[in-house]
Amino acid sequence: MKRQGAEIEQSSAMQGEVTLFLPYCPPYDWLAILNFLAARAIAGLEVVADGTYYRSISLDGAQGMLAVQNAEEKCALKATIRFPGLTSQPEIIARLCRVFDLAADPKMINRQLSIDPLMAKLVAARPGLRVPGAWDGFELAMRAVLGQQITVGAAVKLAGKLVAQYGEALQEPPANRPELTHVFPQPARLAAADLSTLGMPRARAATLSAVAAALLDDPHLLDARANLDESVKRLCALPGIGDWTAQYIAIRQLREPDAFPAGDVGLMQAIALHEGVKPSAKELTARAEIWRPWRAYAAQHLWTSIVL
Repeated sequence: MKRQGAEIEQSSAMQGEVTLFLPYCPPYDWLAILNFLAARAIAGLEVVADGTYYRSISLDGAQGMLAVQNAEEKCALKATIRFPGLTSQPEIIARLCRVFDLAADPKMINRQLSIDPLMAKLVAARPGLRVPGAWDGFELAMRAVLGQQITVGAAVKLAGKLVAQYGEALQEPPANRPELTHVFPQPARLAAADLSTLGMPRARAATLSAVAAALLDDPHLLDARANLDESVKRLCALPGIGDWTAQYIAIRQLREPDAFPAGDVGLMQAIALHEGVKPSAKELTARAEIWRPWRAYAAQHLWTSIVL
């Protein structure tokens, strides 16, 4: 049968566990998205193993876990969800669709990007590339702030400390994935904490707490707005949030396909690698005009081209 576009294969005898298939429009570059998630997997919260992405989840105080792998023969992702009750299933499916960018039409996106010779080359190399999304807006905002001006690896280590110290322990850790031990901390816990003790600059720790406090005041703070400019402007009004962080949140959480962090060092390095000249942020902004309205996908192609 079908539910929210998902084909439910089976329910196990274990209460709350279901396996379902989430369809996508091929091609789908599973390796690229799996590598992206693996590089950013937070200890205790996520793990990538044997071609599968696992993570703990928490919704409305209830805990669970999920496992996602590619079912290429079905043009779908196979998701096994263990969560009490079925009422949260539509929300979980919606979040999975966001994380794995299942609504994208790669042929339409690629056709537009390929007008540019550089993008034509990158698209030909990875025609099924997706833009990974976020499981949770608050979690993504914390990740983005942690990643300001440091490497991905360093940010992941800090996030692991954050989860270990402030995340709630899983009440029933999965026997098949004992690495999953916690769920991500709640805003109320981080808003009142002195996060500088985790080994980061006090200014960045203060930004984390300020964003957590702002989300407590406005639970819809990280919801999509009328347009990209309005979303970025609202995010930049938060203490310690600049254009790079706001654009990153717009890409991963708000699913803005034209969001573009023009000041990103990785994007500048990618252009230099492919075209021989490293652009300024202003020059990169002008260079990216031809990629509209899919600049987020162009950014993902550039990032991926220097990582994989």
